[in-house]
Amino acid sequence: MPQDKIQHIYAAHAYYDIRQELKKRPGAPACTQVSTLDDLKAIIPQAEVLVTSMLWRNELLDMAPRLRLIQSISSGVDQFDLDRLKKRGIRLCNARGVNANAVAEHALALMLNLARRLYEARDNQKLRHWSTTGTDPRPRLQELSEKHVLIVGMGTIGDRVARLCLALGMKVSGARHSARPLDVAGVEQIAMDDLHSGLKVADYVILTCPLTAQTRHLINAAAFGAMKHDACLVNVARGPVVEETALIGALDAGRIAGAALDTYDEEPLPSSSALWSRPNLVMTGHTAGETQFYERNVVDILMKNLAALETGGVMTNQII
Repeated sequence: MPQDKIQHIYAAHAYYDIRQELKKRPGAPACTQVSTLDDLKAIIPQAEVLVTSMLWRNELLDMAPRLRLIQSISSGVDQFDLDRLKKRGIRLCNARGVNANAVAEHALALMLNLARRLYEARDNQKLRHWSTTGTDPRPRLQELSEKHVLIVGMGTIGDRVARLCLALGMKVSGARHSARPLDVAGVEQIAMDDLHSGLKVADYVILTCPLTAQTRHLINAAAFGAMKHDACLVNVARGPVVEETALIGALDAGRIAGAALDTYDEEPLPSSSALWSRPNLVMTGHTAGETQFYERNVVDILMKNLAALETGGVMTNQII
């Protein structure tokens, strides 16, 4: 049923500047943005529409009598009490897909880093050490063309990774928990129940799946045991999808050739973590989703959802 036009938006995030992006949009509502939990508590009684993610606390619901819509700035919504939101009739929409290109490109960059051992080049630069063709007795640098990549998690990000890998001439397999056929032509579908068979033939394994009860520690000692000795793992999913102790053991024992991680069990990663000192491990600090277009893409979804809220239309990425 049509509702009154939203006149004001409230946003809460310590980094992403939703207010400045809304100011670029003709006809967009005014926006008040805060960056701390205390400031969010101060403004939430007035909020009908709130744009936020990690600053959210479920006790804020008791302070928000007017709240009608929460637009999450992130894809994950674990911090929201979905049952309470549903009972209150508050809509919740996430930001699924806003950084799909960025995460996919980051995964590709990590895979290229491993194939060309670019991490060693950076180390050699710091050491002023010249290493070139014919001076290294180890296996030669690799091309991705004709290599076999297995992508675990064929959603929006996995689909984008698959298309990039196909463009490079790779053989691509994909696995997801849904039995629905994959959306990218040319990708061989692997059943999750048969994942280890897919691991046995893959040169690269890229994780893009969500963290669920089924995917927690999906890549464990048994999975590493199924992988080829010269295979590499890339994780741009969530840290706990990989069992870190098993990964360290696999790297140290030469069970796999290398790995690249963007996410970890504990973040920030403690300085005491054994991961820091693994020579065949490339690490980035949960930056795969970072992009200069992040706010733009979130506000694109927000504007559609404001229109849907006002007209009674269908919302984008609606969770509740």
